[in-house]
Amino acid sequence: MAPARDKNEPAAAAASLAGTPEFRSVRQRYEHLTGSEALRLDALQLRVAEKLDRLISELRAKRLAAKSSALGWLFGKRRETRDPVRGLYIHGGVGRGKTMLMDMFFELVPVRRKRRVHFNDFMADVHDRIQRQREALNRGETKEKDPIPPIARTLADEAWVLCFDEFAVSDIADAMILSRLFSALFQHGVVVVATSNVAPDDLYKDGLNRGLFEPFIGILKRHCDVFALDGDTDYRQLKLSELPVYVTPLGEEARQSMDAAWQTAVSGHDEGPRTIAVKGRQVRIPQANGKAARFTFDDLCAQPLAARDYLAIAEAFDTVFIDDIPVLRPDQRNEAKRLILLIDTLYDKHIRLFASAAAEPAGLYPEGTGRERFEFERTASRLAEMRSSEWGRPD
Repeated sequence: MAPARDKNEPAAAAASLAGTPEFRSVRQRYEHLTGSEALRLDALQLRVAEKLDRLISELRAKRLAAKSSALGWLFGKRRETRDPVRGLYIHGGVGRGKTMLMDMFFELVPVRRKRRVHFNDFMADVHDRIQRQREALNRGETKEKDPIPPIARTLADEAWVLCFDEFAVSDIADAMILSRLFSALFQHGVVVVATSNVAPDDLYKDGLNRGLFEPFIGILKRHCDVFALDGDTDYRQLKLSELPVYVTPLGEEARQSMDAAWQTAVSGHDEGPRTIAVKGRQVRIPQANGKAARFTFDDLCAQPLAARDYLAIAEAFDTVFIDDIPVLRPDQRNEAKRLILLIDTLYDKHIRLFASAAAEPAGLYPEGTGRERFEFERTASRLAEMRSSEWGRPD
C-alpha cells in the first residue's frame, strides 16, 4: 500500500514536476517549484530541503566509500555501524510540506535498498513478523526465542534507508518494543527519515507506562537530527478552501467534483483503506491518505456506528469526504439520527467536510417527524455553515 500523505502544497505543484529537467538536489527541485509559482517560497521548507540534501550527500559518500574497496561488499554493513549516518526527524503541523519534501528526498536519494511506509503500517508489519517468528519457534524452525533481533536483521537487509510518514505512537504494544527494535536497526546501520505532527519528546504523551517508552526518545534523538517545520500556513487547507465543498444533485458531475477535490486533498498520491481502534473494535476507513478520509453515506450512517466512532474519526482526520447522501425517507430514522450525530461531531471538531448529496441541506429529510425533524433543522444549518470557504481554515 502506498504511504499515507499529509501534503501541504497545491496538487499543481506535484503535477508541475512532470516533464521538468532532472534535479540533483531537493533544494533545486524546491526552487524550481517556487520559481514557477507552483509553490510559495517558505524559509523553513527551504531549510528542510537543505538538511535533506546534506543527508543525500552523506549517503552517497557512504555508498561510494563502500564500493571503492574491493571488500566493500563484505564489510559495508560493519563500516556503516562504526560510522553511522544520522537520519532526520521532521515535525510540524498538518499542511506544512513534510510529505512534499519527503517525496523529493525519497526519489533523489541514491540508495537501492530504501523503503517508505506509513508508520502505523510499518508497526502492523512488525507485529505480523513477531507472530510468524513465534510460530516458527513453536514448530522448531528457529532457536531464537527473542523475535526482535532476527526481525531487525531482516528489516535492515530489506532497507538501508527507512522513511516513515506520520510517525506517531498511540498503542502500548508498539511503545513497549520500539526501544529494542530501533536500537537493533540502528546497530545494523539503518538510517531513519521520518515526518510527524509531534516532536519526539511528545510521542506517546500520557500513554500507559510511558516511563518504559521514554528510552526510545533518547535513542531516536541520538540517531536523528530533529527539525521543527512549524508555521502558520497550512497550504493544503488553503487549496481545499478554493473548491466546492457541497455538490448537488448526485450524478456524474458531482462525482467528478468530489474526485477532483479528493485528489487535491491527497495531492495526487495513492490512498488505501485504514482502520482505527475504538474501544476494542476496529472502525474501517475505506479510503485514507494522511489526514484526509473518504466514505460513502452508507459507510457512516447505514452501519451501527455511535458517537465514539464519529469522535475517533474526527480526531484522526482533519478533512472528511462523504459521497452520495440521499434524501432520507421516513423509514430511515436510524440513518437520519446517525447523520445528525455525525455532522454535530464534525462541526464541533471544526473538520473540513466535502459532501455530495441528492438535495440541498434543508431538503435532505423532508418527511422527518418529531424530535429528529427538529434536530435535523440544526444539521441543515450546520451543513450550510460548513459550506463556507472560511470553514476549516486555520486561525
